[in-house]
Amino acid sequence: MGVLLSNMDKDFNNTAQCNVGFLLIDGYALMSYSSAQEPLRAANLLSPQAYHITNLCLDGVASVSSSGAMVPATPIVESTERYDLLFVVAGGDPFKLDRPDLNKWLRRQASLGTLIGGVSGGPVILGMAGLMDGYRMTLHWEHAKTLSEVSAELLIERSLYVIDRNRMTCAGGTAPLDMMHALIATHHGADFARRVSDWFLHTTVRVPSAPQRSGLAERYGTHNQSVLTAIEIMKNHVAEPLDLAQLANLIGLGVRQLNRLFKQKMGTSTIAFYRNLRLSFAENLILQSQLTVTEVSMAAGFVSTAHFSTAFKSRYGVAPSVLRSQAIIEINTGASS
Repeated sequence: MGVLLSNMDKDFNNTAQCNVGFLLIDGYALMSYSSAQEPLRAANLLSPQAYHITNLCLDGVASVSSSGAMVPATPIVESTERYDLLFVVAGGDPFKLDRPDLNKWLRRQASLGTLIGGVSGGPVILGMAGLMDGYRMTLHWEHAKTLSEVSAELLIERSLYVIDRNRMTCAGGTAPLDMMHALIATHHGADFARRVSDWFLHTTVRVPSAPQRSGLAERYGTHNQSVLTAIEIMKNHVAEPLDLAQLANLIGLGVRQLNRLFKQKMGTSTIAFYRNLRLSFAENLILQSQLTVTEVSMAAGFVSTAHFSTAFKSRYGVAPSVLRSQAIIEINTGASS
């Protein structure tokens, strides 16, 4: 944690107010925003003027959360403050945000020495703006695979939060509570940070490397180790899927035995489960990336686009190209409403 403030001008040991900006991108989750902002508000109750907080938006006078709640905010074009910390909070589909003016503004903030952070889908925006090149980072698991496909050079980790020099990235949800505990402890000491955490009954502070998601057993409702091992192997071989014999051999079971286990525990055959897992991965890429249908087909391990489209339509009732068109229409309709 010693590098956290290494490039900042202020000594925050209860002597200076930290100027913090939250840039809220429409569609952000209230929980992600609150988990990052509320600890600073609580810190101000315990130590008045520890943090000065400003909410920012792209346009208008407010930002709208995914639940429709509106938070009054200052548009970035009118912001003249110098921020010590700036967090970009985003949700929904941050890959479809096309705002060159935002990228320019963020790069300007970084050039001023601001510590730049991203929460939930916010790291996607930072990555697409070129601000995460050469930095370790994390983001919400929903967006991680897509970002790694779009920007393979980024150093993405599956952690709750990552602090690397003058960048802070966080998976969102309740993970900002843990990140802000670390931040406040750096500014004001561990005892003060604990008092803030206790304010929210946040009695167990997780380490940065803690997992973002429940284990495979909880997610798939089985504790059979052979099935769980098979699923883990499938997830690691999406683009180049294994055949049933290879999968069974890696697990140390016969093909019939593995199939019998999947039908007992998962209600479907091994290969059908594997195909659905790959199709789910493809659906995520269709909705959240700019990859062509052909590129998505290859990333999901299908031998041809025609085969992929047929399998996709059979599972989801719509062709992948149609699903993407519908998603674009929904985004455009939402943007104009």
